Amino acid sequence: MQLKKFDDFDICLGDIMRGERAALGKSLLDVQRELRIKASYIAAIEDANPSAFDTPGFIPGYVRSYARFLKMDPDAAFSAFCAESGFVASHGMSAQAAVRRPKAEDSNARSTPSHNPFVNPKIPFIPSHEGWLFRIHYNAVASIAVLLVLIGAIGFGGLSILREIQRVQIAPVEQVPLVLSELDPLQTQNLPVPAEMAALDNMAVAQAAKLDRMYRPKALDAPVLVERDGPISALDPNTMGSFVEPPPAPIAVESVAVVDIVPVEVPKVVEAPLPELVLFAIRPAWVRIRSVDGDVIFEKILDAGEEYTLPQTEAAPTLRAGMSGSLYFKIDEKIFGPIGQKTSTIKNVALSVDAVTERYAEVDIDLDPVLARIIAFAKLQSVITSED
Repeated sequence: MQLKKFDDFDICLGDIMRGERAALGKSLLDVQRELRIKASYIAAIEDANPSAFDTPGFIPGYVRSYARFLKMDPDAAFSAFCAESGFVASHGMSAQAAVRRPKAEDSNARSTPSHNPFVNPKIPFIPSHEGWLFRIHYNAVASIAVLLVLIGAIGFGGLSILREIQRVQIAPVEQVPLVLSELDPLQTQNLPVPAEMAALDNMAVAQAAKLDRMYRPKALDAPVLVERDGPISALDPNTMGSFVEPPPAPIAVESVAVVDIVPVEVPKVVEAPLPELVLFAIRPAWVRIRSVDGDVIFEKILDAGEEYTLPQTEAAPTLRAGMSGSLYFKIDEKIFGPIGQKTSTIKNVALSVDAVTERYAEVDIDLDPVLARIIAFAKLQSVITSED
């Protein structure tokens, strides 16, 4: 027996296409995404199965497109497909190229004969269809009844519990109320009362007064008003109170010397206020002022001519600002600065009068025309405000 060689076997079109597709590393879904052809149609082309196509008229185009995708000869591939599958191409108007539709059911089988005695009875006393009572299942009625009973029981139990919670019960007390104990049914007869009974009555009244005072809030007590001799505005602190000067010592009549009364100087207990430290800008500049604890006291972009008076705190806050060449300090109408150089940024500048006077020198306003204009404008604004 002679062995067959590789060329002795017949290789079908589907094997060649699968091999080319495997060489390209493409799956059926990859071909579907690139050619816009269903994966089932690609598998039908490789299996030479024209019955899998819904429209036979598109089979030649699908086969040729798939052959071009695999870099094969389209005409040769379509000829091999027709030879293997027995497919015959037809023109577009033929019945073979039309869309295949499922066979419709037999109209005679779907139509109901009108003379069927069970569907359309001719006897008048037989109903044509069942009523709605025949469609009710007794099991469903029993289930609905049980559900309604259960809902009613739960509702009744909840209502009973709610009424029991809201019920107010008054428990009897052995002690007689104080109002009833004070009533004397024999008071109208003017009978003599023994001394022991009078003492007990006085004790009961005192106890009632104590209980009444105990349970009565203090806010309900009437305030005690003391009438004054005159209005408060008529009081003179020089004639009464702690600031009244002591009267001079009495002078004897026999003495001839004249005693000069020296006024007593009242000492000051308040220190003179510190001068205000004002930060102002001649051009728009950003400033941020922090306290010793690190909290931000003030942060803003100061416009040209805008001022900010620094608060007088025990510890001096610190300043961080941009455009430091446009910022100046004002202490008692004296200008100190500028704080920095032109557009540079400064930080950790102590904001106290002593620190500012030690670090910065007083500015000559005439040397900076922008500063002189801002100062003149501020003075003009203050004059207009004072006149108003």
